[in-house]
Amino acid sequence: MKFLSKSILVCLALTVISCKKNPAESPEHKALVAEHEVMMKTHDEIEKKHATMNDDHSAMLTSHKDLENDSLHIVNEKAHAAILGSHTSLVEKHKKLISEHKALEEKHLTGEISLEQMVKDHEELKKQHQQMLDEHNKMVKDHEKVKVEDAKMVSEDKTKEEEKTEEKK
Repeated sequence: MKFLSKSILVCLALTVISCKKNPAESPEHKALVAEHEVMMKTHDEIEKKHATMNDDHSAMLTSHKDLENDSLHIVNEKAHAAILGSHTSLVEKHKKLISEHKALEEKHLTGEISLEQMVKDHEELKKQHQQMLDEHNKMVKDHEKVKVEDAKMVSEDKTKEEEKTEEKK
């Protein structure tokens, strides 16, 4: 009788232990998946902005070919190139963050890590993501400043050229 009672108790304990909830059904896991989708969309936007910045840089260099090698233009080109280089690094860091986020999702889904660990790690990844977005926004603002300054310099150069042409007549 004791053996039967113990056997039933062990079977009951095993049944309770083996009937865990599906990790993918937890609200926290669903939030992780939703955040991953947001990160992917954000990354697409960052890459589009990066392509635009590259195009702007190429246009800047092309527009400067006809101008004298003015030190102000060169300084502006270097500032723009530095922003572009930093942005390239940011895009790569963001790709890595997305990979880490996906790996976290998989680890939780397979039960490799607990819900508590997933939530803790996810909060850290969210902080890193926000820092990257802040960096990106600062770079975009700096990029716009450089573009405005360059357009102003090009306009001034054209005005000077027109004045020289008028004086010769």
